[in-house]
Formats: sequence, structure tokens, C-alpha cells
Amino acid sequence: MAEGIRDKVAILGMGCTKFDEHWEKNSSDLLLEAFQECLEDAGIVKNDIQAAWVGNHLDEINIGKGGYYLSGALHLPMIGVTRVDNFCASGTEAFRNASYAVAAGAYDLVLAVGIEKLKDTGYGGLPDSPIFGQFASLIGPNATAPGFFAQLATGYAAKYDIPMDKIKEAITHISWKSHQNGAMNPRAHLRRPVSKEQIMGSPYVAYPLGLFDCCGVSDGSAMAIITTPEIAAKMKPNQDIVKVKSLQISVSSGEESMYNEWDGAGTFTTRIASRKAYEEAGIENPREEIDLMEVHDCFSITEMVTMEDLHISPPGQAPEDVLNGFYDLDGEVPCQTDGGLKCFGHPIGASGLRMIYEVYNQLLQRWPEERLVKGAKKGLTHNLGGIPTQNICSVAILGKD
Repeated sequence: MAEGIRDKVAILGMGCTKFDEHWEKNSSDLLLEAFQECLEDAGIVKNDIQAAWVGNHLDEINIGKGGYYLSGALHLPMIGVTRVDNFCASGTEAFRNASYAVAAGAYDLVLAVGIEKLKDTGYGGLPDSPIFGQFASLIGPNATAPGFFAQLATGYAAKYDIPMDKIKEAITHISWKSHQNGAMNPRAHLRRPVSKEQIMGSPYVAYPLGLFDCCGVSDGSAMAIITTPEIAAKMKPNQDIVKVKSLQISVSSGEESMYNEWDGAGTFTTRIASRKAYEEAGIENPREEIDLMEVHDCFSITEMVTMEDLHISPPGQAPEDVLNGFYDLDGEVPCQTDGGLKCFGHPIGASGLRMIYEVYNQLLQRWPEERLVKGAKKGLTHNLGGIPTQNICSVAILGKD
């Protein structure tokens, strides 16, 4: 019987660029920048790496198909390199494939990479993508990401009979929280704190989402060196070892769109993947056992409903938890301690590994006190790809013993 990968895999080192509008850099520059930090953190040289996986969505803009671009940019030693794509969940998909390879005993040291250079597409928001074309016949030719996700708000309000004013107040707090956290993070793309009045008064993009409720579009790269806990402990005897407690993925079969069971107030895949992740990690009460989270806040409403889809907030209680500061930096379960997609930015292929990078460094207690979650032992990342009606969800739980 399958037993999962709990405690079979450890992160030896990680690297991440600043997410920004990197007009003066190409994808190779960003890969090299993150790679240098990753190698230094791991304490190895590139010839120690035995295989690599790279997550990237827009191959025609960035690195092309296959793994050659990564191998050439980093001058890897003729090893196997595989490119993976799961839309916005591509970074976690690279991490998942690399982790499974180590857990299976195929390799001892592998590299997981996420890379995207979105600004080169010329779009102000997410570029035109096949994901929207696939569903245009179902929803209409003018489908947009904000339009899709904004409907979560009306679905949630209808399900729990909550006034839209209360929903708007909650998502405003979420955006305010992300900007507060992002302002303290030197690698975040958007670092200017804004007031709740500014957020509430910003122009609507897709009701009830205003300008400040939508994530930034950025260039960036993040990566991890993955090994066994035994090798990690031997190489870093005086450091806590961050282990993978669980990795789960759920991909929609389309039933949300095709049938009438979906309530429009969350995502099936998150509910399923998180439940399986907790089981694999041995977590019975995530509200009490998870110390911090990085979730896929492509829009502020997505973060709000995700709190319930992850089984942290009870059904219908996410707005209250948000407004009571439960997910603030000094709250019970801090969420988006680095600013999240909202302010760190969202280079599609890199975002999942950026989330893992933040949790990894929080668990190792490396950040300045002003944005440190003191004593954190378990952290969760939630990486979503696609649209609310049909999507991919990857959930990773990391921990130190």
C-alpha cells in the first residue's frame, strides 16, 4: 500500500530572485541569480546535482519546450532535465516531481526550478493563455481571470447569505494585510503600503474586485535543492532540517462546470488536495497545527475562500477570521508573510517555489524579527492553476522536527 513521502525528502538549499519588471535581464540572468543563492545555501557545487525539473508555463516567451534551456543557462553536467507545465501551479509541480524522484531512491541530490518572464509578453495583466481559450465556448469569448475569480464572491455570499458589503470589507483587509507584509520584504515587487481607504476606493476591475485586489504580474525565478533527510543532516549537522511532510495534487475532471453540484464558493481541488495532504502529514487539526501559510492569492477573494477550502476557517466563517486578524502577521495562522502573489508578484512558473522559499526560510527563522513567525514548525503552501470552475491545486506541507 502506498505510504506517501512524509519525512523521506528534505530541502538542502533554496534561492529566489526579486520579483519585478526585469527589463534589463533575460530568463538566463534570473535563473543564474537564483541558482547562485541556491547552491550557496545548500553548500554544494553544480556538479553534485543529478537531475533537474523546471516549471514554466509560457514556453514560447521564456525558455522553449523541453529542458535544454535550463541545462544551457546553468551549464549543468549533462544530466536529465525535464520541463513541466501545470499552469500557475507549475513551480510546485517541478518541486513535486523532484521530491518524488528522491523519495523513490532514484537520485540523492536534485534541482527544482520555477521561471517566468511575464513582462516580456507585453500584457499588463496575465497574458492570453490557452486556459481561457479552452473555456471560451462554455463561458464566452470575453473571459478574463478577474472575471472568473470575482464570481467566487457572489457564489460565497449567496451560499452563506452574507451581505456583499461584508465580503468587500474582508477582501479589503486581505489586500491591506498583503501590502503591509510586502512592504517589509526587499524581494517583493510591490512594496508600497496602502490604506484600506485606498483599497476600498480603487477602480473596479471585476466587481467586487478593485485594482488592489488583483495580484502583480512579474518576472522572477525560484529554486530548491532536494535530498534525503539523512544526507541533509550529514551536510548540515548544526542546522534544523526542513522536511517535506506531504505533497498532494488534485486536478479537476470538469464536473464543476458540467454539473450543478458546485456551489461557486470555492474550489473542489483545494478541498480534496488539502484533505489528502493533512492525512499524509499526520495532521488532524490544521487550524491548530499549521503555523503559517502561503496561498494562491491571485485575487483577494481567492485567498478568502481558500481559508475554508483548506479547512482552516469553519464554513461561512472566513470573513470573520480575516477581519479578526486570524491570518495577520501577528495572528494565529499568518498568511502571505512575504506579501503573497498580491505583492511579491506572480511570475507563473516561479510562484509555487517562491511560496516554498518563504516557508522554508520562516521555519529556519532566518528573517528579520519584524516579519518573522517566531517558533514556526509547520508551514503550508497552496498553489492553484487554472480558473475556479476547472483547476489544478497543489498543496505542500513542510516541517522541522
